[in-house]
Amino acid sequence: MGGLPTNIRAEHIIRAIQKIEDEGVPAQAHSSTYDLLYKGKRFPPKLVLSYANIFANGVKLDRNSFSGGKGTPCFEILESNGFEIVAKDLLSKMLKRFLEQTQTSDLRTRGYLRTYEGLSVKVSFGQGNVARIPWISFLADGQMTSRGIYPVFLFYKDMGVLILAYGVSETNRPQIMWPIEKEGGETIRAYFKRRGTSPGRYGDSFVYRVYDIAEGLDYGSVELDLKNLIGEYKMILGNGRGKTLPGKASFDVASFVSALSLTGLIFSEQLVSRFVLSLLAKPFVILSGLAGSGKTQLAISFAKWVCEDSGEQICVVPVGADWTNREFLLGYPNALERGRYVKPDNGVLDLLLRAIENRDKPYFLILDEMNLSYVERYFADFLSALESGEEIPLTEDKVEGVPKSIKLPDNLFIIGTINVDETTYMFSPKVLDRANVIEFCIMLDELETYLRELKPLNKELVLAKGANQAASFVACARDSVDLQNLVDRDEIIRVLKLFFVELKSVHAEFGYRTVNEMFRFISLGKNLCKSLTTDMLVDAAIIQKLLPKLHGSRKKVGPVLKALWSLCMKGEGMSLDLISELPAVETMRYPLSAEKIWRMYRIAEDNGFTSFAEA
Repeated sequence: MGGLPTNIRAEHIIRAIQKIEDEGVPAQAHSSTYDLLYKGKRFPPKLVLSYANIFANGVKLDRNSFSGGKGTPCFEILESNGFEIVAKDLLSKMLKRFLEQTQTSDLRTRGYLRTYEGLSVKVSFGQGNVARIPWISFLADGQMTSRGIYPVFLFYKDMGVLILAYGVSETNRPQIMWPIEKEGGETIRAYFKRRGTSPGRYGDSFVYRVYDIAEGLDYGSVELDLKNLIGEYKMILGNGRGKTLPGKASFDVASFVSALSLTGLIFSEQLVSRFVLSLLAKPFVILSGLAGSGKTQLAISFAKWVCEDSGEQICVVPVGADWTNREFLLGYPNALERGRYVKPDNGVLDLLLRAIENRDKPYFLILDEMNLSYVERYFADFLSALESGEEIPLTEDKVEGVPKSIKLPDNLFIIGTINVDETTYMFSPKVLDRANVIEFCIMLDELETYLRELKPLNKELVLAKGANQAASFVACARDSVDLQNLVDRDEIIRVLKLFFVELKSVHAEFGYRTVNEMFRFISLGKNLCKSLTTDMLVDAAIIQKLLPKLHGSRKKVGPVLKALWSLCMKGEGMSLDLISELPAVETMRYPLSAEKIWRMYRIAEDNGFTSFAEA
């Protein structure tokens, strides 16, 4: 890394960011061109690396001793650990200047960005005369505005709209096509024709997004749109990475985290990453916790982000207290009229049938307040089919539009939310064992952050922003992972064996299915979330897959909780029964699991009984 330390890791960088948040940025330490983006906030990259070395090697790096910028060892260290380096609001500044200049006769383009996201930037207000449609194009090597394809902003001044488009050269027919052309996408000409007018020029380019200037621009949203389009562009030209269909962008968890931060919803990056990885590891996730903690909002936001048609691909169903059988999800044959089938009004069966017909698109079934009724009564067929892969019988008769049986498609993702109070039923170990259980627990510091950053919600900002990653998301969920060559595999096995021994003493041990799902979760995390260390992934797997089934009396589970606590700590640590408050996070190897075990133990001490759901 060009003389810089090679042992700086993601955890050191995160601690450096926390130090900056606590102390602020010193004078003369602000960045000029680039920022490190973390949880929607921006930090000076060189300062972050300088501080990270304190936690890695005990000394602050002299910022004057190394350079920053794309391609430098400084940025390579930060990016190799999974952190995103972004231009310092340069796109928004460029767009603001561009739109202001379109109202003048100034044709000069000096001072505009020369490159963006590795692409050349070209700006035009006309040649000799003021153009009616000024533009900003983003060009890869070998592509030109006169011969090629490229992302482009086109400002139709007369109509007051800025269009981000799949640009197609006018002068010479490009040799490469945008996939949207084959798919019958809407051209700019067709867009204006629907409004009873003509674009004048660039009508053969295809619409990606239209912005009404009179309504004002959300520059953060515009930048996300451009980055997604650039992602498609690079894939088409062979510069993308990962398994994707032609013309589609690779699935990127960080891009959803960034989009979500713009809505006003506040979730930690680790929680969001755990949720997405859990869906990919197994398409059945349970979100548990306090009412109003954002469980349903996170589920809906991700589904809307990755789906191109929310109405067709998402079904949100409130579970009723009277659900006693599967009819509320799958319907039933009409006993009075042979050959007829009564579908549920909530659209669940129709969602399953659409998912079967469109296997490369994700479909989401969100069951809200899933434990208002006994889940085993209405969801038994789904639980069985998720494990066996067998078909669910629907009817013995031939019915138009309804098959005799249905197999749950692998592009269907089921998310259940549960609240824990006196009006609900607890899940059995059978149900918990078949899902990743993610708890939403609001801490005091998180509440303070929410109150300080409180702002109006605009949840529609995520709508279809990740739709170009949908095919890749489904492919990731289908792909097998190499469990034999997992980094740190031997250490993970050692830890799981220790947990197995302790849990077996209270008959809460785990089986082969759980092990496979945990390894898959960890492997996906290593591939898709570079900011999550192996310990962070193991911690998440423990609290999501091993602890939810643990429950019982103080006499039964107390000794086990104390043993598990010791496994979660660094070194010896203090015995669980000797502490009244949680120790510092730095003393914990698995802080999520340790904090949960501490809460369960405290409740066992106070009430004589404890369970995962109630702690």
